[in-house]
Amino acid sequence: MKKYKLGLIIAMLIWGSIGIFVRYIDFTSSQIALARAVIGSIFLLVFSMVSKDNLSKEKIKSNLLVLIFCGICLGFNWIFLFEAYNYTTISISTICYYLAPIIVMFLSPFLLKEKLTPVKVSCIVAAMIGMLCIVGIDKSSVGGNNIVGILYGLGAACFYAGVVILNKFLKDISGRDSSVVQLLVAAIFLLPYVFFTDKISLSGISNQSIILLLVVGIVHTGIAYLIYFTVIQKLESQTVAIYSYVDPISAIVMSAIILSENMSLLQILGGILILGATLISEVYSNKIKLEGNLAESADTNEE
Repeated sequence: MKKYKLGLIIAMLIWGSIGIFVRYIDFTSSQIALARAVIGSIFLLVFSMVSKDNLSKEKIKSNLLVLIFCGICLGFNWIFLFEAYNYTTISISTICYYLAPIIVMFLSPFLLKEKLTPVKVSCIVAAMIGMLCIVGIDKSSVGGNNIVGILYGLGAACFYAGVVILNKFLKDISGRDSSVVQLLVAAIFLLPYVFFTDKISLSGISNQSIILLLVVGIVHTGIAYLIYFTVIQKLESQTVAIYSYVDPISAIVMSAIILSENMSLLQILGGILILGATLISEVYSNKIKLEGNLAESADTNEE
């Protein structure tokens, strides 16, 4: 069990460091997203062939429409997140991005037919107050670029919420298979988008940027996804939810140490409110889900 927890921590630390790598890549956000999707999907496909663990064509086909929309949302999610890194700090971008679970919770009564309990409502309110703390910082530290970065971070959160909601409609397909298809779809979708908006050119690009781009594609996407979907099958949902917060916390710590990014006390308070609200909401949701499964199992045994 310890090795699976260690694997999850490693995956979260890898994802937590992505902002620092992206910051030093001389490509546009959409180009980085395209390269990440292409390299990551190729890595996972090669790994599948080498390990002789083939993709399930039947399960992919039965979920194809949902996977296509997931892939499109995933591509936009990366573009908006990488743009947020360009306009504001990695810390603020990450905190805004982690509003995604709150957005999912808010939309769940309408899209997933789930009830809004007092605990969920409290989490939503706390997250909104936290967002106000992030945006409503003292005027001396607020600039137009900072607000633009926050908006990009919120956009990334919305698209990631879309990925989460759409994934709930997937049926009987492994995380590895769905990830490969979503990455491939993101790559196919982003290719014409990049061609018509940014154009594709390697002129003037440094070797450092190419190396960092390969690291983002192979390590932050292929390897991290592989580790993540391997270990979560062995861990309880509540454990996964708690350990997932190594990602944003490590991102904030690394950006402070490596990039010397600072946050005001009000921003720190806002971050605590947002991350705390999302953590409580996920742990609570997993607890309710577990209780429901136990009740259903008990009813089945009685029959």
